[in-house]
Amino acid sequence: MSEVLRSAPKAPAEPKLAVNIMNFARTLRAAGLPIGPGRVLEAVKAVEAAGLDRREDFYWTLHSVFVNRRDQREIFDQAFHVFWRNPKLLEKMMGMMLPQIDGGFEEDEKKKLNRRLQEALQAGRGQAPEEESEEPPKMELEATLTFSDRELLQKRDFEQMSAAEVAQALRAIKRLRLPIPDRRIRRTRPSAHGSRIDMRATMRASLKPHGVIELHRKEPRRRPPPLVILCDISGSMSKYSRMFLHFMHALASDRDRVFSFTFGTRLNNVTRALRDKDVDIALAKASAQVEDWSGGTRIGATLHEFNRMWSRRVLGQGAVVLLITDGLDREGAAGLPEEMERLHKSCSRLIWLNPLLRYEGYEPKSLGNRAMLPHVDDFRPVHNLDSLAELVAALSEPGHRGGAKMADWRDRARAA
Repeated sequence: MSEVLRSAPKAPAEPKLAVNIMNFARTLRAAGLPIGPGRVLEAVKAVEAAGLDRREDFYWTLHSVFVNRRDQREIFDQAFHVFWRNPKLLEKMMGMMLPQIDGGFEEDEKKKLNRRLQEALQAGRGQAPEEESEEPPKMELEATLTFSDRELLQKRDFEQMSAAEVAQALRAIKRLRLPIPDRRIRRTRPSAHGSRIDMRATMRASLKPHGVIELHRKEPRRRPPPLVILCDISGSMSKYSRMFLHFMHALASDRDRVFSFTFGTRLNNVTRALRDKDVDIALAKASAQVEDWSGGTRIGATLHEFNRMWSRRVLGQGAVVLLITDGLDREGAAGLPEEMERLHKSCSRLIWLNPLLRYEGYEPKSLGNRAMLPHVDDFRPVHNLDSLAELVAALSEPGHRGGAKMADWRDRARAA
């Protein structure tokens, strides 16, 4: 292939190659990647500088320009191998027009593609740009506001959402409110009907020149408890990590004392990064801070670090902990039971959110699942908007602890 590329004429091919790169960028933009004209020009210049001797070099040249976040890698990889799928495409690129991206697919291969990418690849087929601009708007677009479509969106798995559905889901997550009941704390506040006498205020009032000393009273203050989120960003959770980061940002924007951590092979405190009001800036800061994205999972080691370094700082005053992970530990749950027990005893409520619960036949057979289940108060799925709504409803109930379902899960874990 490299010999053919070197022998091909370069001058006439540059415009067609630039057009191909431009249309590839359009496909990525339709799939949800933020790519503008400036990126396209940079990609053309980068390809001209790197050359077309090897397909791998061409892949990584475009990757370096178009991908700036870890969650974009999978979409870019699939789009590249589909858009430039022909093994001889680089050989013919010097004399070809736009590559045809609609022929030659197997049905099972289509099903494996990201849904956003499928829609991007199939958008606008069979119509010229002039025909699209002249065609009047269709009334079918109003169907997105109907109850049935909203209901489908609520039940659709995050992994199966299209680009438009992802945008709608992110807007719904942004409006999410977590009504955790207030808890009584040690600090007090003045109250006319309080059960305790405020001696300091009473003595201060007695210094004033009047005959009768009035007893001042006080009562305990109430405040929402701290919320601690531990989110797994390993490779097995990569398809959900983006939604979970948006979920964590929405909670941090809605209330105070929200502490956010990510873990894979190491623990990362992303609390400050997610406090930025702009969600794009917040996620960019968090992504730059995390180094073990889509890697392995060491749940026991990362929980040990959290218990040793952060538990006394963030788990006071009846803190609620949301542990988001699939429970798959590459170290075979080494030290995990002890760390889970300590975490459970340090907080008032420990809720495990597991996306694998979306499967009806799920059984806690892995070592990590069996080690974690005995030490959690609630075990819930988290894979669509409905599951998040059920989580909100559960947290609004002060005494909720999983009930009979949680006891059943513990029995199944012991049986496994």
